[in-house]
Amino acid sequence: MTEIAELPVLAGVEWPRDEEPPAVPGFVVSDFSPLVSELADRCLTERHGTAPAPAEIGGRTAVVLVTASGDAQSAAHVAEAVDTGARVGPLLFFQSVPNSIAGHVATRWGLRGPVLCISPTGQPRADGMAQARLLIEDGDADEVLVVCVEQAVEQAGNAAQGSAFLASKGDSR
Repeated sequence: MTEIAELPVLAGVEWPRDEEPPAVPGFVVSDFSPLVSELADRCLTERHGTAPAPAEIGGRTAVVLVTASGDAQSAAHVAEAVDTGARVGPLLFFQSVPNSIAGHVATRWGLRGPVLCISPTGQPRADGMAQARLLIEDGDADEVLVVCVEQAVEQAGNAAQGSAFLASKGDSR
């Protein structure tokens, strides 16, 4: 196994499990998208203040969403609806939710680099850092927002967990 060296991290946040993320218009049923959005906002606010990011930085910033389960709550909701013969609304196309919320974050913050969603094969943070390193080394980005989110729909209460960090090839300011 190849060891991936860490990049400089300019900002980072962890999700406090006792909070509910604020709703995001257009994303329903699940806390997956609101959690991705809130983690991204907190991380990017720590670095840039308010949205959007400065154009010279945002234009070279990528977004990487790391999740093994994707939007598990919406997937479970759709499965239950199908099993019971209920109508499934068009906003519940759960397979596209990770890409949609990553694009939503990129648009709101003016991030014009690549937007990727990956499923980790090992540790989510390490896999996200490895992807960030590839994007930076290939010249596709100078900074990479990495958001790691997982849900556990079997557990009671707010079982979502997540973190976000902004990796860089160096201080871009």
